[in-house]
Amino acid sequence: MPGPFTVATPEALNSAISLAVAFGLGTVIGAERQYRQRTAGLRTAVLVSVGASAFVDLGMRLTGSEGAVRTVAYVISGIGFLGAGVIMKEGMNVRGLNTAATLWCSAAVGAFAGADLPLEACFVAVAVLAGNTLLRPLVNLINRIPIDESATEATYEVQVTTEAETAGPARDLLVERLEAASYPVSGVEVEERGDEVVEVVATLTATAVDSKELDAVVAELAAQPGIRHATWSVQTGD
Repeated sequence: MPGPFTVATPEALNSAISLAVAFGLGTVIGAERQYRQRTAGLRTAVLVSVGASAFVDLGMRLTGSEGAVRTVAYVISGIGFLGAGVIMKEGMNVRGLNTAATLWCSAAVGAFAGADLPLEACFVAVAVLAGNTLLRPLVNLINRIPIDESATEATYEVQVTTEAETAGPARDLLVERLEAASYPVSGVEVEERGDEVVEVVATLTATAVDSKELDAVVAELAAQPGIRHATWSVQTGD
């Protein structure tokens, strides 16, 4: 008579294979992250892959393919919370996006393994490794290319510093000079910089400008009576 701890050998063996595949592929993905000293390294990638595989395998064992599909949906959404934990914002820079995406892909590898698709799991793992390694030289090459401001979508702002009582005329003058230079303004804000000093900031509609033209506009504004200082800045998009 079977004991209380007797398991169905074929199903248990199938689960063991799925977990082994998830563990092995998660190790390969995590090793690359660990080598580069990322926030989420070897153990995290392995645990994500094995966990996804275990949950998907459990769903299949309990209710078949329908249960696996529901489980995969929860894995996809749930791994997002874990990925958010490795994303850090430092000033205008955001770090950890690639590591979070790698964890998400590790879950996909585990889900394939848990769904008894080990070959497909290998394909995804190879694609992840290729993205994190083979594309690195291309990324470095692109980053070394000088930015062409005329081809870069960005947010341009022109700021003038003036006294509080002359903020209105300074605002009108700022908009007038920019529109005369064919740079329409999408919005203007007045920000206090002290008891008697304010900064009028105009955001341009254009996402690409000629820096020499803006320099000329700023120089003209700075020479106007009542304007203490004039400058412009640019912020590139994500």
